[in-house]
Amino acid sequence: MTATSVERPSTTSPRPSSGPGFGAVLRSEWLKLSTVRSTWWTLAATFVLGAGLTVLICWGNAEWLAGGDADESPGSFITWGMMFAQISAAILGALAVTTEYSTGMIRSSLAAVPSRGRVLAAKSLVVTTVLFVVGTLTALAGYAGGNYFLDREGIGIALEGDMLRAVVGGGLFVAGIGLFSVAVGFLLRHTAATISVVLALMLILGNMANLVPGTLGEWLVKLMPGNAGSAVSMVVPFNPMLLEPWTGFAVFAFETGALLALAHVLLRRRDA
Repeated sequence: MTATSVERPSTTSPRPSSGPGFGAVLRSEWLKLSTVRSTWWTLAATFVLGAGLTVLICWGNAEWLAGGDADESPGSFITWGMMFAQISAAILGALAVTTEYSTGMIRSSLAAVPSRGRVLAAKSLVVTTVLFVVGTLTALAGYAGGNYFLDREGIGIALEGDMLRAVVGGGLFVAGIGLFSVAVGFLLRHTAATISVVLALMLILGNMANLVPGTLGEWLVKLMPGNAGSAVSMVVPFNPMLLEPWTGFAVFAFETGALLALAHVLLRRRDA
């Protein structure tokens, strides 16, 4: 008499799925960003502010800069508009995150992709890539238009050395601001609060740090995010107290990375 063996069903529960792969999440974040009308308006504003204001100020000051009374370098003006392009970059980075919280879409996004860090990484990559491309083209267009008026006065700047670094740096700085806003957006989850905090750090508190006396004030000026990151986008900074371009950008990148790390921790711990 032979015994028959009966296979028992496995009691091991299947591993929970971590959701779609990073490529699929990346495509999803690109579709979210590219199908919203405000994205294109914001990118258009980035270009108009960055390139248009640079051309305008070079046109208005070229004759003065070529004269003997000028106390500024033409290099201080050739990327001048990029100071204002950062406003729309901050808005785009904030909207890419906070609109999902205001509409409740973030719950669907996190339900579809249980790995929340993947959502943060994909959104960050999409925003920074778009802003780097637009920011670099904006800086290049501003240079081309502004340098036309400088050239007519015999003070044009060749696209090499510090000028080339400033054009590429303009794209890097705009992209960095967008990424900074993404991090703050995940921390605050509110559009107006995010934009207000980012613009205050970039444009207001950096200048107010000059009011702090002594060495502490000097270092606060150097280390404020807007001041640290902006030098890489300028041929000759208006403020001589700023860090060297790449050193300052490294500080800005570290500050942005720290905010992203904090945003990642809170995104994993908090409810959507």
